[in-house]
Amino acid sequence: MTLERSIAALHSVGMYARDAASIATPIGLVRVTGTGDRIDAIDIGVEDGSTSDAPAILEALRQIDAYFAGRLTEFDLPLALSPTPRGTDLRQAIVDIAYGTTANYGALAKAIGSSPRAIGQACARNPFPIIVPCHRILGAGGALGAYSAGDGPITKSRLLDHERPPGGLL
Repeated sequence: MTLERSIAALHSVGMYARDAASIATPIGLVRVTGTGDRIDAIDIGVEDGSTSDAPAILEALRQIDAYFAGRLTEFDLPLALSPTPRGTDLRQAIVDIAYGTTANYGALAKAIGSSPRAIGQACARNPFPIIVPCHRILGAGGALGAYSAGDGPITKSRLLDHERPPGGLL
């Protein structure tokens, strides 16, 4: 195989260099990783001095800033595809939980014909915390439960507090 064919093969499966940039938020640094046209991951609490001029990353930083400033309640970003159709369905169910509201694992699972364990696994593997708001999913009886990003349940609690209506309960 020639070098040119090897390079072409790599490009045909989307193996491009990723870019990253970070933004300071009330929950710590949030790093966005991706390419010019999609977001591949969001990491909370990761020290990173990277800067990027990739359009998708800049838009993600702008939307995250607007979210924490209280000007945005719904994200519209080009996220990397889920590796499976089931993963896509689970991700969409999580995205559909509206800002300022919560759901529990069991009720969400029942609503989409899944299992609470599948919802939990989707949350644990969520590469897009904040954007795909798994922090809005609570355990039975309203228990806070786990959170796989940032400082775990502390970060989850802070995100829920951020979305809580003034004087209201979630």
